[in-house]
Amino acid sequence: MLLTGLVTTAMLISADLTGWNAHEGGLLKYRVQIRFGQEPETMPAGWTFGRVSAVATDSAGDVFVFHRANKTTDPLVIFDAKGHYKRSWGKGVFANPHGIRIDKNNHVWLVDNGDHTVRKFTREGELLLLLGTPGKSGATRNSFYRPTDIGFAADGSFYVSDGYGNSRVVKFSPKGEYLLEWGKKGTGPGEFNLPHVVQVDSKQRVWVSDRENNRIQCFDPSGKFIKQWNHLGATQGLHIMPDDTMWIITHRSNIENLTYDTLSGRIMKLDMETGKILGSIESPGHWIHVTPKDEIFIGSLSGNVFRFYPGWLNQGLGVDEGIAKK
Repeated sequence: MLLTGLVTTAMLISADLTGWNAHEGGLLKYRVQIRFGQEPETMPAGWTFGRVSAVATDSAGDVFVFHRANKTTDPLVIFDAKGHYKRSWGKGVFANPHGIRIDKNNHVWLVDNGDHTVRKFTREGELLLLLGTPGKSGATRNSFYRPTDIGFAADGSFYVSDGYGNSRVVKFSPKGEYLLEWGKKGTGPGEFNLPHVVQVDSKQRVWVSDRENNRIQCFDPSGKFIKQWNHLGATQGLHIMPDDTMWIITHRSNIENLTYDTLSGRIMKLDMETGKILGSIESPGHWIHVTPKDEIFIGSLSGNVFRFYPGWLNQGLGVDEGIAKK
């Protein structure tokens, strides 16, 4: 009788315990290179990443890392696909690197929320276009207040999310001429509390991470509200593939994101039409970029670039685990 009682009590205690929660949408089976660009050490002597705000790849597969560098390291560092240093540039140009996108012509667009500018460069660092006045904030057709990202339409026009100071999205022609804008501070449809990322899908819908409102909003090209998702938390980064698969790096809420300084997050793969989560995996991060080979690059404010690549271990490692290979 006593034994039966003990067994019953043990079973009840076990039933009350909770363990790891399931991955939303199922586990994404990826392995990860946690110090891309820094192991192996191929950058100039003494160079390390500052806070890595953004990362992107060009059509050749080169990886562009935009980080908040110290006085000796260039803020834009380029690596080959395996993480070997190739070149760098941008020293003395940027106040607070925030966003990077590379367009279909391999032009490099860099968003600086410290000096309120968006710049377009060649891959070698030649300046082609400057939007905004360095060091001067504003809310006019020709100024920004801490902009965050840029998204490209099929016709070459583009959208700037603006940003930390303003609560709007601004559309420009392919030549950089002002076309229109929408948004104001608030919580209603078409209003924003920090538009952190902007991207465009194949149907030319404009997707905006309204981070501090814990939602993603969707608009037509003129800024007309279409829909919103409130189930994904505070989305830091967003990337749309040519087939309209959406990838995000997100956190449960804006408060959790800020409290943990982006360290507690999820990579999620989404169905764009329904918002259904198709898979997820843990990762800190501020920025996400996904390549045609389904490699996921995360820019982390911890000072790292994470390269996730398809794969999974079928067994544990051996006695040489953690020993550097010569």
